[in-house]
Amino acid sequence: FGSGPLLGKKILVTSGPTYEPIDPVRYIANRSSGAQGAAIGRALIAMGAEVIFITGPTSVPPPKGACITSVQTAQEMKDAVIAALPVDVAIFAAAVADWRVSTVSNKKLKKSIDGPPIIEFSENPDILACVAQMKKDRPSLVIGFAAETNTIVANATAKLQRKKCDWIVANDVSPETGIMGGLMNEITLISKTGAEAWPRMSKEDVAKQLAERVAKALC
Repeated sequence: FGSGPLLGKKILVTSGPTYEPIDPVRYIANRSSGAQGAAIGRALIAMGAEVIFITGPTSVPPPKGACITSVQTAQEMKDAVIAALPVDVAIFAAAVADWRVSTVSNKKLKKSIDGPPIIEFSENPDILACVAQMKKDRPSLVIGFAAETNTIVANATAKLQRKKCDWIVANDVSPETGIMGGLMNEITLISKTGAEAWPRMSKEDVAKQLAERVAKALC
């Protein structure tokens, strides 16, 4: 893995969306491209880290040199995360679905004169909270992401406290920002000591600065 300030550190990164099936044809997804997660993986590898990269379905190439696991659903992502532990740092950049269909149809759902099908949902596992609240094998640094559309800092700060992670990378993903699926990002880094707003920059630059902060935190 070359050299750098993160040499010898094992870092887990989740990235991309998850897909929750409805039937063999349809699924519930989100607009995450996985670009920010992939950029973070590349930045960490460039600084010498061993990166375990767990990605949902995306067309964005994974970082070269990472140990890659591809998943579809939130439950598959959780299973892959648990299997990857222990690690020094866990960065949860994936946009994981909060809900899944309780009973997935094994046949394509058809239109009916009775109206649309009634779909019941179950809550997906909270991967970030699960790892952040571990008594054993908890990473030294657990970083979550918060994609918000309003009261960004307040919502992300509440998430940090609720999940018991160390940092939250928060951003505004309202359609007019062009962040979700785009090349740029504008984040606020939230920790127990406060919130730090970063200027708008490329996702590659966000990744590099975040990797530098991680290296500094582990010193």
